[in-house]
Amino acid sequence: MEIIKATLEDIEDMMAVYQQAKAFMKENNNPQWPEDYPSKEWIIEDINHMYLCKEDKNIACVFYFAIEEDEDYQDLKGSWLNDEPYGVVHRVASSMIVKGAAKYCLDWAFQQILNIRIDTHPANIPMQNLLKKCGFQLCGTFERIDMEWLAYQKTEEA
Repeated sequence: MEIIKATLEDIEDMMAVYQQAKAFMKENNNPQWPEDYPSKEWIIEDINHMYLCKEDKNIACVFYFAIEEDEDYQDLKGSWLNDEPYGVVHRVASSMIVKGAAKYCLDWAFQQILNIRIDTHPANIPMQNLLKKCGFQLCGTFERIDMEWLAYQKTEEA
């Protein structure tokens, strides 16, 4: 597998992966992503931070990665492992063609900066299990879109 930056030419394929992920979430009673999220416009706006995990020429996983502060994380009920600069990973969606693709993406992000924060919905059990498997620690919760989210962090020290 390899990680490459997404381009505008990849939008339709990325949206197909997100549609598949939303169908999986809905089947598993996970309300994390409503029908209009992520929108094509949102992905286009974020294209400079969108990445693809590819196996051969097929998309195995899509995700957002940036070294930036997430303002939603400022009102954490709990405590972060540190206050150092960090990378964020959002909107991870697997096409399910390769087992372990999402883990590969999280491991790649951690190689870019040894301090990563990520969040997920309490009903997203597969993502919670993946985060634990990858060494992320639950740090607390925060509110977004009238819902409570679980906040995780992985650091070099942890």
